[in-house]
Amino acid sequence: MLLPVLLSVPIAFAIAWPLTAWLVRAGTHLGTLDTAGAAGHEKRVLRAVPNIGGVAIYAAVAIPLLAGVIALATVPATIWERWLPGIVPHLDRLDETLPTAIALLVGMTTLHIMGLADDRRPLSPWFKLAIQITVATGLVIGFDVRLLTLLGPVPSILITIGWIVVITNAINFLDNMDGLAGGVSAIAALLLLIATIVNTQWFIAGTLGLLAGALAGFLVFNYPPARIFMGDGGSLVVGFLLAVLTARTTFYNPADGDLGSAWYGVFMPLVVLAVPLYDFTTVTLLRLRQGRSPFVGDQQHLSHRLVRRRMSQRGAVVVIWGLTAVTGIGGISLGSLAWWQAILVGAQTLLVLMVVAMYEHASRHAVGDAADETPHEAEREVVVEEDHA
Repeated sequence: MLLPVLLSVPIAFAIAWPLTAWLVRAGTHLGTLDTAGAAGHEKRVLRAVPNIGGVAIYAAVAIPLLAGVIALATVPATIWERWLPGIVPHLDRLDETLPTAIALLVGMTTLHIMGLADDRRPLSPWFKLAIQITVATGLVIGFDVRLLTLLGPVPSILITIGWIVVITNAINFLDNMDGLAGGVSAIAALLLLIATIVNTQWFIAGTLGLLAGALAGFLVFNYPPARIFMGDGGSLVVGFLLAVLTARTTFYNPADGDLGSAWYGVFMPLVVLAVPLYDFTTVTLLRLRQGRSPFVGDQQHLSHRLVRRRMSQRGAVVVIWGLTAVTGIGGISLGSLAWWQAILVGAQTLLVLMVVAMYEHASRHAVGDAADETPHEAEREVVVEEDHA
């Protein structure tokens, strides 16, 4: 099973790269360009760049996933034995996963269509939130996608729904500068891919491989200066997939000596996704402190704050990529570490975030930047991708 999982990365890349190239030309020709966002969003510099790159990301994941579902449902075991004998011992387990795979496809398709519609004519934030909660609830209750099941059914259901909605929006919030959301998500997907391979969770690993490959193909054209944006049609799908796949991953299994033998392994997704969660939390708190809705987009994200501290946009993106890799690498084997080693990983993650926060605070005063208090004045000249908060 390892070979098909590893092949999922180049397969998705081979779909996303040429499709994104075509979308760059088609989007420019059709005028499906960057938009100002919903009413109340802070004014920003618009660029004549298509925002339909999410179509390539979605297709590069959905097409192979759908093909796999159809193959597992229709191809006889004798054919698998002849052409892919390594998959035969896992057929029963994969067959059990089919309903969840179909539900995952339905959920990501629903969010993709909603995101594409929002990219053309902004939808109400409350409507989008309601759809996200509905999709998450259907997966959690209907297909037993659960986190922290030891807490009991009701707490587990509520926590998992909250997790899916928060991570979906955290990646959506992070989609605010060229290459940022795509790069951070690709790094997170690759790290989680390694963890699920170690844990022999092949369906989840294969889907993460598809996501990583799709994002890599998209990033060829989204790395700053971007020629295309992913839009809500991409960021909602990416966040949703990361959230659901981490919820499906087994991080704690006392009978397994590899990845999940220690209870604190359940914190691995928090460590891997620490940077997107930091951005989501800080920008939400800033908006609330200013008496503004957390759903109304602006340019107060971590990337914008780093740029206002005299860092280039490309530099800010690469720094955030690096921060994601640093925290994520430490989290891969969290559940297999001794307790004191796990404490060190947790301390490392917190220290990374604390250093970022201290740098932001100190440099804001050093350059006389009060933009966190009055964001509309200092941010108008920052050229960004988009903010779909």
